[in-house]
Amino acid sequence: MNAEDLPRYSVVVPVFHEAETIGPFCRAVRDAFPPGYELLVCYDVPDDRTLPALAALPATDKPPVVRLVHNSLGRGVRWAIEAGLRAARGPVVIVTMVDLSDDYRLVEEMVARAEAGAAVVCPSRYMPGGRQLGGPWLKGLLSRVAGLSLHWLAGLPTRDPTNSFKAYRRDFLEHTPIESAAGFSLGLELTVKAHFAGERVEELPATWRDRTAGESRFRLTAWLPLYLRWYLWALRKRWLG
Repeated sequence: MNAEDLPRYSVVVPVFHEAETIGPFCRAVRDAFPPGYELLVCYDVPDDRTLPALAALPATDKPPVVRLVHNSLGRGVRWAIEAGLRAARGPVVIVTMVDLSDDYRLVEEMVARAEAGAAVVCPSRYMPGGRQLGGPWLKGLLSRVAGLSLHWLAGLPTRDPTNSFKAYRRDFLEHTPIESAAGFSLGLELTVKAHFAGERVEELPATWRDRTAGESRFRLTAWLPLYLRWYLWALRKRWLG
């Protein structure tokens, strides 16, 4: 493929039986995202109900370039995201969720900041101007405490490193192995790895809204130790070298 045929950026979205939400998601992406992107729909199983629902959408409701990515790396959202990261062709890669919780007004600036050299661009609920609307209170509390304490104690340049909605430079992803075993903790992992490798991590205020359809796949009890691993890793890097 010639360089002029490559997308400006890639958008990775993991799905798992999201028949109810894939239509509104595609329409929101088509309406809000600046042109020049490819949408990578990353799925685990061939009978995922998302796929026929996506195929049934009229062309006017879908982004211009949609690619299906079958996750063959391992079962679950963590591996589906990595499958999308590996398949992305754009020099900037955005990870988002299908539940319409993320603030798509920020996409142009996220892409521009990554194009200007930021390895990770983090929309932040917890910086001045950011907001979180709804969602489980305990999950929100733990996320806020983790983000703010890493900002002040570990020097992380974002107050919301656990937010999965991020933009990454693809060349940073290509030389940074992902070690997280499950869940969404790879977003925190990549953020702290970028910072302590001397890469630029930037944040901008964002509004997050709880999903209104479908079921969240976030498993707090099972995945909390995975976040704790990278939280402690960042503190050790900051204070012990």
